[in-house]
Amino acid sequence: MSYAIVGFGKIGQALAHAFARKNIDVTVASRRPPETLAPQARAIGSKVVAKSLRDALQADTIILAVPFGEHREVAKALPNWKGKTVIDAMNALVPPEELDGLPSSAFAAKSFTGAKFVKGFNHLVAATLATDPVVAGGHRVVFLSSDDEHDRSRGEFGQTTRVRTRQAGKAK
Repeated sequence: MSYAIVGFGKIGQALAHAFARKNIDVTVASRRPPETLAPQARAIGSKVVAKSLRDALQADTIILAVPFGEHREVAKALPNWKGKTVIDAMNALVPPEELDGLPSSAFAAKSFTGAKFVKGFNHLVAATLATDPVVAGGHRVVFLSSDDEHDRSRGEFGQTTRVRTRQAGKAK
């Protein structure tokens, strides 16, 4: 399984730290050229590699860590998202009426035709996500939710990254 983080702000970098901590390859991309991200990526770890958005979207699992309003532009980068798992780490800071009466993840999922869409990571601040999840003998948990009852990506993600995940129910 391959991973990419689209968005390299505070949340994107915090998630990149989590991958680096477990020595897992991850591609990072943003609206900035990969050359401008490369120094930050290398500083996080050798397994964190900056690439263009087009190259990053070749990954099996894509974590969206962009401002909510930019998800449509990311979605337009592929004609079909079939076979991809998209993990929504965005927070919708928009008036509810702009979401057509839907939860933010359900609204965003409409842009990613064919993708398995999972909500996660937005319940922790970036500084917390960036730190080691083993705390005082316990282990921080990340909640992931999806409307697809047969979606195994939540469990696969946790097994691969060794992040403790819990199914939080349906996203809608």
